Amino acid sequence: MTRKLTNAQIAWRAAQDIADGAYVNLGIGFPEMVAKFQPPGRQAVFHTENGVLGFGEAPPAGQEDWDLINAGKKAITLKPGAAFFHHADSFAMVRGGHLDVAILGAYQVAQNGDLANWSTGPKGVPAVGGAMDLVHGAKRVAVITDHVTKDGKPKLLEACTLPLTGVGCVTRVYTSLAVVGVQDGRFVLREKLPAISLDDLQAVTGARLHLDGAVGDLVVPEL
Repeated sequence: MTRKLTNAQIAWRAAQDIADGAYVNLGIGFPEMVAKFQPPGRQAVFHTENGVLGFGEAPPAGQEDWDLINAGKKAITLKPGAAFFHHADSFAMVRGGHLDVAILGAYQVAQNGDLANWSTGPKGVPAVGGAMDLVHGAKRVAVITDHVTKDGKPKLLEACTLPLTGVGCVTRVYTSLAVVGVQDGRFVLREKLPAISLDDLQAVTGARLHLDGAVGDLVVPEL
């Protein structure tokens, strides 16, 4: 099997597509890593739905202020000009279309942009949080994820089989093997690891990968 990207490398690649000054919500867990990898000369304004706009990286161990946390209860720092507000106002920002980007994890993504990321089914623990609001309030929704499940099954599918978070909401998926766009109800391959062939990538993808021009090499630094 081709050596796949680490979570940090996937987060790095997703960070490269965030415009300077964009208002960005990062999902709980793995997506929080995106905040570490802002490109030089660019700085996003990060939003957390529990009521902070303009937070920074995690503080050094032992220097946490536990009055300053994100929605995942992780300690944060503040950037100059940061603002605090009630969570109802925070969700007004989300629902009002004021966020440029939301970056979330996923259990499954369908070729039409459907997202399943809150429940693994009847035996799972429901944890939808603010995701249903985020995926329909943000102007752009990106997913970062391993290309396959822990048991090797595709996460990119013709149709989701798990409960949906949102319908037709995802525009781009950054995986451990490729960067895939969602366009006109289909997956469009934008970049792939140079070491994996198109046939091998297709074999671990549950829906057809379409080509629209040249496919770039997915090249990331060692992190």
